[in-house]
Amino acid sequence: MNHQEIEIAVLPDGRVEYTIKGIKGAACESLSALLAQLGRVEHEERTGEYYEQDPEAHLRLSHDA
Repeated sequence: MNHQEIEIAVLPDGRVEYTIKGIKGAACESLSALLAQLGRVEHEERTGEYYEQDPEAHLRLSHDA
């Protein structure tokens, strides 16, 4: 299994930037959607990993109301 991580940077003006690493293909979009609930998205950019295929990628999110 590949190493997966989220790199988060809080900028001096209070904005937050994050990069999802180690998740190939569109699987990172579910995680990104979860993080987007924390605030308004100003800019979105896909990394090269987004365009790679990973047939073994699994991402499970649960939301307790």
